[in-house]
Amino acid sequence: MQERQSVLVTYPDQFCVNEAKGLAEAAEYIILSTITQRFLSKAKYGISEGKAEKLRDTTEETGANIVIFDEKLRSTQIYNLAKLTGCEIIDRERLILEIFSKRATTTEAKLQVELAELTYEKPRAKEKVRLARIAEQPGFFGLGKYEIDVYNQHLKRRISKIRMKLKHTRKMRELHRIHRQKMQIPIISLAGYTGVGKTTLFNKLTGDEKEIGESHFTTLTTSTRLVNHNGFKILLSDTVGFISKLPNYMIEAFKSTLEELTYANQLLLILDVSQPIEDISKRFNSCIDVLIDLGVSPDKVFLVFNKSDMVDEVELKSKLSFPGVNTQSSVFISAKTGFGIEELLKRIKNDISESTKDSILIKKHEIASLSTLIDWLKSQGKVEITKQNGGNLMLNLSTKSWVLDRFSKAVKEIREKEE
Repeated sequence: MQERQSVLVTYPDQFCVNEAKGLAEAAEYIILSTITQRFLSKAKYGISEGKAEKLRDTTEETGANIVIFDEKLRSTQIYNLAKLTGCEIIDRERLILEIFSKRATTTEAKLQVELAELTYEKPRAKEKVRLARIAEQPGFFGLGKYEIDVYNQHLKRRISKIRMKLKHTRKMRELHRIHRQKMQIPIISLAGYTGVGKTTLFNKLTGDEKEIGESHFTTLTTSTRLVNHNGFKILLSDTVGFISKLPNYMIEAFKSTLEELTYANQLLLILDVSQPIEDISKRFNSCIDVLIDLGVSPDKVFLVFNKSDMVDEVELKSKLSFPGVNTQSSVFISAKTGFGIEELLKRIKNDISESTKDSILIKKHEIASLSTLIDWLKSQGKVEITKQNGGNLMLNLSTKSWVLDRFSKAVKEIREKEE
């Protein structure tokens, strides 16, 4: 394992250190030593010249030939660090991409990972070619006979081709989604930081045997299964885990997978209650930021504190004290032992079955395309229809919250297609 031995450069914050080490271990690197600095955005090396010299000495002393840098680096910074240390330099984004590449098993996941890799590579291509002409340096992919224009064209063509393929898989996903909606069963999605036990909970609720693991990003594709609990039926989806500082282009690459969260009638945000409260708070905020970027309403988020079997009752209560937590929309469970699962299912049932009222205006030209859904609405609750001037309809609804949510989304989708 000599070729996987490395020195980690990260921030002097225990949360950052633990997360960076977790990522490195998930990519199967051995951390021999850790160097920290408050700012990792210095122009030449990312770190100060003094810390850069310390890094060089540390790699020589430990025999490491890889430096993992827990921040995004420019090509010139990678070149300078590689030249100084004689090591391969892996920044945070490339590290995450390596993990994605190892975890991708389905065709869609592999395409999504390749799109993210090419998007990472594209802005660095020109600088890499320039630096490759100056001198040989470790830690750079060989460009062979590529000149910059040829190389850029190659990247653009490949990115375009992958996007077309993903567009096709997205259409297939839409067809599956339409089929699920026709089942007239509420859809619940699991979301949360990577490694908090989403897939363990998914297996517990569905009886499935999806692969689980302690390392990051075990799940890269969405799985949906039917849960039937004493006649109460839901469709449960497991999704890719989040991580702090996940670049927008990676979120965009996995958009067809992550957008499943926006179609859920309720979202269970899983948190690891065994972690320090500061870490829970940071992970919670990271997840909420991603969900907001995806367009998920915070009103649909229900907090599930997992791994409660590892914490005593007094400590459990103290974990509810960080900003943003609504104790009325949370529950403690252990996906491993089954503790709290009955309570979780009861809370889900109560929330999505809660009666709600609203009024929705249906325009004349939308009536034909929504007629089937309007008939479905009538079967699910009380619907009073009033004709308006111009042939429009005003629907006064009193029904279950998830039913109203699904109908509202259908109306929104039709109107977006018309724009």
